[in-house]
This record gives sequence, structure tokens and C-alpha cells, in this order.
Amino acid sequence: MGADDSSPKFGSVQWWQRVARRIRVPLGFVTAALYLFELWRRAPRIEAVEWSVALVGPGLWLRGYASGYVKKNRELTVTGPYAYTRNPLYLGSMLMAAGFAVALGSWLVGAVLAAGFAAIYVPTIASEERFLRATFPGFEAYCRQVPRLIPRLVWLGSGGAGAAGRGEDGEGGFSFKLYLQHREYNALLGASLLYLCLLYLRPLMRAILPQGW
Repeated sequence: MGADDSSPKFGSVQWWQRVARRIRVPLGFVTAALYLFELWRRAPRIEAVEWSVALVGPGLWLRGYASGYVKKNRELTVTGPYAYTRNPLYLGSMLMAAGFAVALGSWLVGAVLAAGFAAIYVPTIASEERFLRATFPGFEAYCRQVPRLIPRLVWLGSGGAGAAGRGEDGEGGFSFKLYLQHREYNALLGASLLYLCLLYLRPLMRAILPQGW
């Protein structure tokens, strides 16, 4: 049997899930401000910035790739990257966050990002799964085949999860139209801006501000 929806514990969990969804974006701005503050305090090492691309690049690709498949609230998406992990968008975000923490070399930023993901994305994923379980009858079977976050390495083929997610028109491939619709290009713009800050913000501010700042 599942948890009692009327229990105080379950009610508090649902309350935090609602709060997590609402503060996710504002918390992102706060984290970005902390990142820029730490960047002002310390100069990043160029080697660390270069190594960070090994995480940020795949994270960007995964988010962009996944956004071209997902049809939120309309269809259970299980094709493309969703055939390997149920949450490729969140996994991509985690890779990007880890990469930028490596680029800055700040344990404080790394700890804040890790705590933020645990406090925000874990309950958000649980809330979204509850909605998917209630909306799409095939979600339970999909969960048995595909892990929640860490991708599986085995493709099930045409008879597996990938086939179940094809729409009524039989199409299940990447859609650039969906990519644009979800405005996933904003992730690329944001990552580019952060890299520009990592490379040029300190030299620019030192050239503008009076000596001694």
C-alpha cells in the first residue's frame, strides 16, 4: 500500500514539493549572484575552466537533445534520451552546474549547488512522477525499464520503452520546433555568458574600477 495522503508527513512533503517548484527559478538567480561574488573574490585557473567544458558541454547537449523530444503534460516521452534516463533535463542541469563549480574552483559554490539540487530537484522529480503516474497508464512499466537519473547503457530496441513513447503519428524523433518552443537555447546563452564572465569579468572590472577595489 502507498503512503497515506492524509498523514501529516505526507502533507508536509507535498507542501515542500509545491514550495520547491515555486522557488526553483528565484533560487537560481541567488546562486548566480553567489557565483559572480566568488568570481570577484578569486581568479579562476584557466586549466579548471578548460576542464569544466567536459561537463558543461555534455550537459548542454543533453538538455538540448531532450527538449526536442519532450511534450509536457501531453504525452509520456520515452524516446531519445528518455529511453535511457527518466530525467535527462535535470541530469543535464546537474552536469552543467558541476562543470561551472569546477571552473571556479570554489568549494562554497559546489556545496551550495549540491544542497540546492538535493532540496529542490529531488522533491520536484517526486512531484512530477506522481503526476505522470496518475496521468499516463504506461508510466509504471516505463519506470521498471528506465532509471530515474543515472542513465542505463543498454538500449531495449523497438520492443522496449522507445516504442511505447511514439505518438499517434508514429513519430518519435528529435524536433527542432520543440527545442525552440521550450526555449532551450537560453541554456546555451546562459552558459556562454558565464564563460565570458569567467574569462573576462575580473580583467574588465579591474580596468574600470579605481585601483584598490
